[in-house]
Amino acid sequence: MTASRHPTPPSAAAVEGEGAAQRLHTRLRRALATELPARVETETGAGESSLPLARRREIGREVLEGAVVAHSEAELVAGRELVDSGTEQGLVEQVLDEVFGLGGLQPLLADPTVETIAVNRYDRVFVQHTDGRRTQAAPVAASNEELTDLVRTLAARASSEERRFDRGSPALNLQLPGGERLFAVLGLTAGGVTACTIRRHGYLTATLAQLRRRGTLDAGLERFLRAMVRARKNVLIVGGTGAGKTTLLRALAGEMDPLERIVTIEDAFELGLGLDPARHADVTALQAREANVEGEGAIDQAELVRWGLRMSPDRVIVGEIRGPEVIPMCNAMSQGNDGSMATLHASSSKIAFTRLASYAAQGPERLPLEATALLVASAVHFVVHLDRAADRTTRVIASIREVVDAEAGSVISNEVYRRGPDRRAVPVAGALRADTLDDLVAAGFDPDLLCRPEGWWTP
Repeated sequence: MTASRHPTPPSAAAVEGEGAAQRLHTRLRRALATELPARVETETGAGESSLPLARRREIGREVLEGAVVAHSEAELVAGRELVDSGTEQGLVEQVLDEVFGLGGLQPLLADPTVETIAVNRYDRVFVQHTDGRRTQAAPVAASNEELTDLVRTLAARASSEERRFDRGSPALNLQLPGGERLFAVLGLTAGGVTACTIRRHGYLTATLAQLRRRGTLDAGLERFLRAMVRARKNVLIVGGTGAGKTTLLRALAGEMDPLERIVTIEDAFELGLGLDPARHADVTALQAREANVEGEGAIDQAELVRWGLRMSPDRVIVGEIRGPEVIPMCNAMSQGNDGSMATLHASSSKIAFTRLASYAAQGPERLPLEATALLVASAVHFVVHLDRAADRTTRVIASIREVVDAEAGSVISNEVYRRGPDRRAVPVAGALRADTLDDLVAAGFDPDLLCRPEGWWTP
């Protein structure tokens, strides 16, 4: 018979040590809350703009180091146990991360294998890794209130514009300092708790060659897509959530001339094309804006597209079409801004046309189906669909359609790359129109790459 094991009760010293660390943590948080605002105001001057985040964090560290010394002296006078220097430094970094960093999210975002973080509540956190694994993670906050405060802190830090997160504005969509996209809701879940999802785009400077090596496309598709960009074809990239639309969009943009003027339109900054001047020297990035606390000042993507066209762009890129901005975007594509691009949530390359029509119907123009079909057919040249391969892990290009015409309220298209047996796109012989093929050949494409029915996924 196996003897049962009982947990060994913690020693008095261990309990005292835990209490000492908690007392120091509390002291540090209070010191930062009371001393930091005054220090920042002293340095900037009353009424001046706030300091950069890096400088505020530096001041915060100075405050905390002084608080550690004062706390140690007080603990000695009281005859209480002190924490060791390693614990002191760890608590200083923890408090800095809580106030200036990402709190309990910091360890997850510091892990390069983490792709998606789903926080169903503060203590129910699940992670999807880049290799497809799903794991449960430690709580990211001590309570729902702490998680809510963390999201509000991130919102305040994300932009110079006011970003509400309360009962009156219970949804928040923003980009974190590292480029990750956060979406949070307040009081709309079962139990009324705060929940959020964070998606990471690990390839901010993706190239078509990198995507080929990752298995997203083959050598034929790489050259086909490159020729599309260089021939200034208007491209719509579609797929489900997490299919890799933004990554492919970045890779296609990487084939543009570095000196071309690009205007990007986004609901929340995510593309980051201007972060690499060597690839994109002339970029203006515009972001939609929510209404302020008085309900004023909202700017939607449709308005931004119209404004962007006044900024003399060579190409316009819409990060994701979500509504009536489809009409000004199509107008931009059909009125001289050739080579423009956008992404759209759609389950197939064909369904994309239905989604565009539904969004167009939401706009103030209230376009009927016939007018929408004509507009789309005159604007979009190709639709590229991304999906998961048969292994359900690898993101791949599954289909490419060439837009041909419009008739009776429908967009007519030819599928020039269709889904193969393993869900990877393979060429369809003779599907591409002759004049389009001529344009691609003039841009450097080899037409023989379309003559292999199984594609070029394997040598």
